[in-house]
Amino acid sequence: MSAATVAPAASTAAPTNRIAFQGEPGAYSHEACRAARPQMEALPCRTFEDAIDAVRSHRADLAMLPVENSTYGRVADIHHLLPESGLHIIGECFVRVQISLLGVPGAKLSDVREAMSHTMLLGQCRDFLRRHDIRSVVGPDTAGSALLVAEGGDPSRAALASSLAGEIYGLDNLAQGIEDRPNNTTRFLIMSRDADHSRRPNREGSEAMLTSFVFRVRNIPAALYKAMGGFATNGVNMTKLESYMLDGVFTATQFHADVEGHPDDPAVARALEELGYFTSSLKILGVYPSDPSRADRG
Repeated sequence: MSAATVAPAASTAAPTNRIAFQGEPGAYSHEACRAARPQMEALPCRTFEDAIDAVRSHRADLAMLPVENSTYGRVADIHHLLPESGLHIIGECFVRVQISLLGVPGAKLSDVREAMSHTMLLGQCRDFLRRHDIRSVVGPDTAGSALLVAEGGDPSRAALASSLAGEIYGLDNLAQGIEDRPNNTTRFLIMSRDADHSRRPNREGSEAMLTSFVFRVRNIPAALYKAMGGFATNGVNMTKLESYMLDGVFTATQFHADVEGHPDDPAVARALEELGYFTSSLKILGVYPSDPSRADRG
């Protein structure tokens, strides 16, 4: 596995000091950019693919992509996009998602009949919407929904978004903190054109590292069980293991895994070497510092 830890040559293009994200200004991805890379200019993009392409085409240096939410689960399509993106994970960021119901100026909570937002956010405050008999309407994204509500001027339609989005688009905060779970948090990945497998500290100085990779098991009995055995016997903690179909075929499955440690750690190196015996493909997506707040999310 030593070859997998060799980073490609750094890009020679001039840095832009931009970090791309999906959505309009005020989106939670925008908040993640401000939290993790406050010195960089945040570049809004229409889709996840556009954010990835902004980095590949050198219009941005980094991309901030959401991968999973503690209430709703994983973000659709991201796990399919990451392996083929040509980008590398160089960091992670956790954002506490506090949801506000945003209405046009002068509107009251009792006026609201519909709430627009991204599908993922609608799923994070179902109880509130049910209690107030508010119908869910799928919008382009959280901040984009706030923009549409502001432009529409209809007091019966509100947006579910961040308070920052409300400030940007001139909406009233009709209710805040309406998420179903008090620990509602989204995990984001920071993506770069160039891999960085060096050992480096996070924002608080800890050098705790994570390694993310995707793999497909060979078509032999108990292949997944045997593939995972190396991590258990070598004492490597696996913080995530997810499977998803490839190309809509039930028999073609790819797995995404995160483990604590660096590929050069003896225990991790042995576990990855053993994993290689039982897989038909194995690709490291990134080696990066653990977010300082990760321990608080457990």
